[in-house]
Amino acid sequence: MTTRSPQPSRRTLLRALAALPASAVLLGELPGLAGTALAAAPPSGSATRYTIVPFLNSNDGTVNVYQSDDATDFRLLKSSAYTPPGNRIRDASVLKHTDGYYYVTYTTHTWQDVSTTIGFARSSDRANWTFLYDYTVPITNLSRAWAPEWFVDSDGSVNVIVSCSLTSDEWIFTPYRLRATNSALTAWSSPVALSGIGSNHIDTYIVRNGSTYHAFTKNETTKYIEYATASALGGPYTISRTGDWAGWGSYREGPSVIQLDNGGWRIFFDGYGDGTYYYSDSYDTFATWSTPTALPVVSGTARHFTVIKETVSGGPSLAKNVTRSFQSANYSTRYWQTQSSLLNLPVVTGSSTSAEKTASTFTVVAGLADSNGYSFRDSSGNYLRHWDFRARFDTNDGSSTFAKDATFIARTGSSSGSIRWESYNYPGYFLRHYNYQLRVERTNGTDLFRQDSSFVPVTAWG
Repeated sequence: MTTRSPQPSRRTLLRALAALPASAVLLGELPGLAGTALAAAPPSGSATRYTIVPFLNSNDGTVNVYQSDDATDFRLLKSSAYTPPGNRIRDASVLKHTDGYYYVTYTTHTWQDVSTTIGFARSSDRANWTFLYDYTVPITNLSRAWAPEWFVDSDGSVNVIVSCSLTSDEWIFTPYRLRATNSALTAWSSPVALSGIGSNHIDTYIVRNGSTYHAFTKNETTKYIEYATASALGGPYTISRTGDWAGWGSYREGPSVIQLDNGGWRIFFDGYGDGTYYYSDSYDTFATWSTPTALPVVSGTARHFTVIKETVSGGPSLAKNVTRSFQSANYSTRYWQTQSSLLNLPVVTGSSTSAEKTASTFTVVAGLADSNGYSFRDSSGNYLRHWDFRARFDTNDGSSTFAKDATFIARTGSSSGSIRWESYNYPGYFLRHYNYQLRVERTNGTDLFRQDSSFVPVTAWG
């Protein structure tokens, strides 16, 4: 295992969250999911679940379904989960509707062909899908209707934002809004162009935070993802960020934005110019973003997707205000232990000394930064936290920074009964052992990483 340290700017961005008022990170309605999970760690026994339905770099005739509990390490739920009865499936956007079903809407033809329809399919379990219909977008002289994206507004209305071009210039796209006029999602209002974004923009994705609508849209000339805001879904939008404003680079498309459990925002986008799928995080309401990072597992395979987030049952369960020891899932004789204020993973047995057993015993308490998360105290009352990505125990200084460094979110481990501990303020970074030392490291999506970062809570040694 090779440690890959994050960019220095990332800590600066994440630390900035401490200075934000609570109102700055409250969750508005997210597109693609009515009644979505709030920005908080899931309670004990529940789990956060992110779902994507991408078409494949090698095949735009079918889609895979992937799921993740951390928005970083996506695991295959089902390959070729849906193949439409005719035509293609590209740019699939997924929605969890109020009827309990999942819906996808998608581009129905290859990029070379005239494409005046968008497709719809439905599933009860995200793995098995049923074709519903192809909908002809009613725009005179329409050439192409691409990249339909779900958006659920605060009034519960279900919308599709679709990029359309005319026969007079088939490569100049404008975003239009379609609004469902029935709960079955089979009837739609007449398309209306979003005011202010204008032509030559494609793949427009919208999130609502508070009373503001935030649009992320690709400029087809520059190939940069631009940023606009409005006070109403239909606009008028003001484009305030152009060029390489976020540091994502050009030849980027298919943006999708979701709020993470710690209140930050993550954008996913298709770096089709270099064959990489990226993510990037913001902690100041979209003003600045972390250095884009390749999404493990699916990068190079998946193309243009959107993400939905849910809180579901069946997550890790661990009582609080109790003492436990933590056993490595893949080195069963080794346990967490405090050694000179650092967290290591030595062998602990019945014949270990009383001091060693005490140093391998920890009190599990509610997370300092999020009561649904977890914090851990050693026998001297110091808290487990990360510092320069090393796991160590320090006195709580009462700061917001310390609280975040000392809070971990429980994610399902690699084996039955095991738990992975994700850093609260470094999403996608987990407590992981290497050379029998514990560090906070970014997941690389491998089975070995999941095993190295999985620990079983057991009866306390001390």
